[in-house]
Amino acid sequence: MEIHDQLQRLLDECAIERVLVRYARGVDRCDEALLASAYHADSIDEHGPFRGSGAEFAAWVVGVLDSAFEATSHRISNPTIELDGDEARVESYVVAYHKTRPTAQPARLVVVGARYLDHFSRRAGEWKISRRVVVVDWSQVSAIEREFPSDGYVPGGRAPADPSYDFFD
Repeated sequence: MEIHDQLQRLLDECAIERVLVRYARGVDRCDEALLASAYHADSIDEHGPFRGSGAEFAAWVVGVLDSAFEATSHRISNPTIELDGDEARVESYVVAYHKTRPTAQPARLVVVGARYLDHFSRRAGEWKISRRVVVVDWSQVSAIEREFPSDGYVPGGRAPADPSYDFFD
């Protein structure tokens, strides 16, 4: 493989991983526009009970997460990326933490171990998800008996109130 080809592969893999990070930030901040930007307009997402476009998924999941959960944290790792020109197959592992709103007594932590099976495509020079299937491997629900004492720390939040929006602005 020529050095140019090796460099292009690294650039493509990096661009795909950045889309995965953008997706995680969008979902955890309940930022519908940022989340939708990870998908092509004609994409399909099969996400548990949801089936539809990436933009439709973004609107749906933001509503679900905002109403049921105080906070979420999606950790996406171990991507296996198989490139084929302007197409790629990507398997990523995700551990997603969901803290229920305080109205649920006691508060619960829902943790899901899953994988994203993604078809990515590069169009007009930009990699995005064209099809996603979510595979759930395990899950756990537990009561939150005690919480970390967060006095003095800057609290996180949803878009646009989260401090990271001012930080990157």
